[in-house]
Amino acid sequence: MDATETLTPPIPLRRGSGRIAALLGLVALADFLIFGQQPGINLFLFALAVCAGILLSAGKIRAPSMAALLFGFSVLASAPLLEAPSLAGTSLCFSALIAVALVGARLMPRSLTGLPLVFLRFALVIPLRLADDIRKYLKTPAKRFSFTVVRQGVGLWIMPLVLAAVFVFLFAAANPLIEIALRSIDFAVLLQFLDLWRIGFWMMIAIVVWALLRPRLKRRAVRSQAGRALMIVPTRNAPLGHASLLRSLILFNALFAVQTLLDLVYLWGGADLPDHMSHAEYAHRGAYPLIATALLAAGFVLLAMRRGGPGDHSSLIRGLVHAWIGQNILLCLSSMLRLGLYVEVYSLTELRVAAGLWMGLVAIGLVLILLRILLSRSNEWLIAANLASLIAVLYISAFIDFPAVIARFNVVHSQEISQEGPPLDLDYLSSLGPSVIPALDLYLQMLPGYLVDKRNQALAFRYYLVRDFERRPRDWRNWTFRAARLETHLLSPAAIAR
Repeated sequence: MDATETLTPPIPLRRGSGRIAALLGLVALADFLIFGQQPGINLFLFALAVCAGILLSAGKIRAPSMAALLFGFSVLASAPLLEAPSLAGTSLCFSALIAVALVGARLMPRSLTGLPLVFLRFALVIPLRLADDIRKYLKTPAKRFSFTVVRQGVGLWIMPLVLAAVFVFLFAAANPLIEIALRSIDFAVLLQFLDLWRIGFWMMIAIVVWALLRPRLKRRAVRSQAGRALMIVPTRNAPLGHASLLRSLILFNALFAVQTLLDLVYLWGGADLPDHMSHAEYAHRGAYPLIATALLAAGFVLLAMRRGGPGDHSSLIRGLVHAWIGQNILLCLSSMLRLGLYVEVYSLTELRVAAGLWMGLVAIGLVLILLRILLSRSNEWLIAANLASLIAVLYISAFIDFPAVIARFNVVHSQEISQEGPPLDLDYLSSLGPSVIPALDLYLQMLPGYLVDKRNQALAFRYYLVRDFERRPRDWRNWTFRAARLETHLLSPAAIAR
């Protein structure tokens, strides 16, 4: 046997080289689609490419139907990015890619309740995954030998390349044609790839993509027997025992009953408030603190109705808990009504929309807690149900153009149009971006002719919004449904007439 054949390291596994090729290809694709570009359809296309890379490099997905199902799931989760890039859409898309990677590596937990912990364990190793694999690769004797051979091979090319460059410049001095050819080379195009921001972008993409192509989970901390021995089990007279919980629930129900009664009289019934207080002030002061109260109450209910706790052995405690949850649900509905009354007086904003969605999620969580108690479900079922409701709200919200919705609501309910609401805040409307242009056009169409100052102010804001929208990059990588809809509106005859 030849000595050279004896020293040749083993051929790398096909899957490993395939992952490296997928990594390099995805980094190059990210540079072409994303770097230096505005977010748009490029994020959607790159997400699908990453999903395809995960499925092609995963060795444990045998059935093509399973791979097609996972790819379809990724398309569905990434669809909000086509409407318009948003934090919610990006988060859902990245979560879907993590789920595909975990399924491909057979690391997905059997129950949905274990999903948040598995996602956390996966996220903790993302920053170190690529560096750790490179370290392990170089630590292997065969791989270290291969790396040394490559390094030596590169070193052998240094002197020939340097001398060849010297000869090229000498030939350029002697031959005008070679000089012209060298001067025609645009070295600025080559030097732009040495930009530190670009290299940092490559590294960030490589770190995240490699973690998805080769998923691993952070090891769990093992709880010692000594730590388990320190766990405190509440007794009957302990702070979390039967007697304490019974007294707490009686007191809490009485306090909540007072608040519920006041809301029924003044908020729902519309009774006259003291002279120094308006219904808007009454509504505003309670909208957010009552949601915090409901969250605190939900945590207390979970503690009271834990498995093996006092709630399992006392029908009285269960009845008080049911009554208290009912009052908390009514409290959430009152908070929504408070928010609605406040919006009628002071118009709609993005923060108030977010507060309304948050109140709805809290109300859904309370209903799920009640169902968990009535149906004797586990806390795992409760976590999975709340997680599903949160994902559903985020997914639907990612398709909604909230600035456009807010602008149209404020225009329709403005004092100038409806003669009842607050005056339209054009400064706030313009801060929401070009999505409000259709609402401004509606405002200009419905505005009474005698409000000349308002019309001129609205036209000025519309001009600057249209100008900013027209100056946006027109690259196909930045395309979104939202921008396409707005461009169609601006090309309509009614809009052109403005």
